[in-house]
Amino acid sequence: MQKLDKKSLDKLNQRILNHSLRQLGNSSNLIDFSSNDYIGFSKNHNIYNNGLQLLENQNLKQNGATGSRLISGNHDLYEFTENYIANFHSVEKALIFNSGYNANIGLIASICQRNDIILYDEFCHASIREGILLSNAKSYKFKHNSITDLTERLSKIDIEASIYIITESVFSMDGDSPDLNELISISKQYKARIILDEAHAIGVFGKHGCGLISEENSEDIFARVITFGKAIGCHGAAVLGSKELIEYLINFSKSFIYTTGLSPHSVATIYAAYQELEATIEIEKLKNNIALFNTEKEKHQLKHLFLDSNSAIQCVIVKGNSEVKQASKVLQQKGYNVKAILSPTVPKNTERLRFCLHSYNTQEDISNVFQLLKTIL
Repeated sequence: MQKLDKKSLDKLNQRILNHSLRQLGNSSNLIDFSSNDYIGFSKNHNIYNNGLQLLENQNLKQNGATGSRLISGNHDLYEFTENYIANFHSVEKALIFNSGYNANIGLIASICQRNDIILYDEFCHASIREGILLSNAKSYKFKHNSITDLTERLSKIDIEASIYIITESVFSMDGDSPDLNELISISKQYKARIILDEAHAIGVFGKHGCGLISEENSEDIFARVITFGKAIGCHGAAVLGSKELIEYLINFSKSFIYTTGLSPHSVATIYAAYQELEATIEIEKLKNNIALFNTEKEKHQLKHLFLDSNSAIQCVIVKGNSEVKQASKVLQQKGYNVKAILSPTVPKNTERLRFCLHSYNTQEDISNVFQLLKTIL
């Protein structure tokens, strides 16, 4: 078997020296403060059973999609589910992609074209950055969640071009959010289109977990990316927008066109999960746990070490890859699955412990982990 070339080996060895080598972990029985399963839907029996029943009702007894959706991989359940999602989020149409990564790449790379202008938050997800690179559009980052910096950059654009503002409603490594009302206002002033990734807001914020964009302001967003691998508890993603946008993506989005569709089972699970969203009490439990977590920060006088967040993502800064990995190791040895986020995933000297909160975390879990955290810090 052929070995890696020297250049690639050097990069790998540098990760080892920097204490930033990534490795695959195993599932554990530790108390979960690490997964994106915010409201426990990945283990929800109703979703599992209702998804199977839907497949029976639709007589879809097959394991795979058999091809891309434009060839042989489409089926009635896709349209059924996409219509349900569109109605739930108060948009004209929805188009399901195989993952959030595929959705961001497929949307941005096809819609944003040469000579268009993209302004994106400096902390945007890797999939957004990849889509921007593939688009060939001119792109400029603005300071994280800074409407002031964004406005200043918009004011310098004096050419006739399509302008896109790309950001996230909840940032995965910080747990914070932009001022969406201000963002919408500034986009209207400069006739820019907003592309918004709602991956970590779905199932956490809004009516029935619809996200931070409500029915009242959905018309002000050009495109939204929602994902199903986090609070929805399954797999896949969707782009939300106008009929024309979805038709365009079906024709020009390469990550949609040139990939095998999701299996019928995956699509049925998405539909069953959305039905469960409309009735679940888990979102309210999660909100209570977020409030409790923020109270514990104050109680233990640790708030100054945490990034400001009212979401399910809570991060405490522990500078240095080796230091934050050691802190994570101690927590795990005591039974709490808390992950260390290393540089270069986050900027150097902002390494952190990332707590993901869930509806099923108990008050005792949260109180006890803070007692331990205070000792470690």
